[in-house]
Amino acid sequence: MGSELKKITEQADFESEAFVESSGSEYQISEDIFECAMCGECCSGFGGTYVTDDDISRISTFINCDIVEFRAKFCSKSGSKYVLSQSQTGKCIFFEESRQCTIHPVKPHMCRAWPFIPTVISNPENWNAMADSCPGMKKNIPHDDLIRIVSVEIKKLAKRT
Repeated sequence: MGSELKKITEQADFESEAFVESSGSEYQISEDIFECAMCGECCSGFGGTYVTDDDISRISTFINCDIVEFRAKFCSKSGSKYVLSQSQTGKCIFFEESRQCTIHPVKPHMCRAWPFIPTVISNPENWNAMADSCPGMKKNIPHDDLIRIVSVEIKKLAKRT
């Protein structure tokens, strides 16, 4: 987690009931601003899904594949980082129309985090741009509410990983 993001999420206890009750907003929790439509749009384009070494290890174990073979067969390089390759349809190599994400139990960090990603905290206006391609995201959320909810979700994900 970046130092700026860490500072933001540590400065306030956004998960406290007192904070939620006192905000008075209609937007309190993640479900108030995002509900996955299971459409698979987040599995398309956008320059690929970055995968960490931990992601690669978990996925390769899940599909019973050697890590070196996994990188060669299922990844591409984007600069110095690996991304999951895309199929001819432009979707993630692990996406199937009938089953959706075939690696869902071990999906990459980037996928588990969507759409609650750090860039939304530093640039809340990105939320509406992301929502243009994701039918599950509500638009025009007040920035204070958006930053609060995204911060909570980032903290929750960090505790699980």
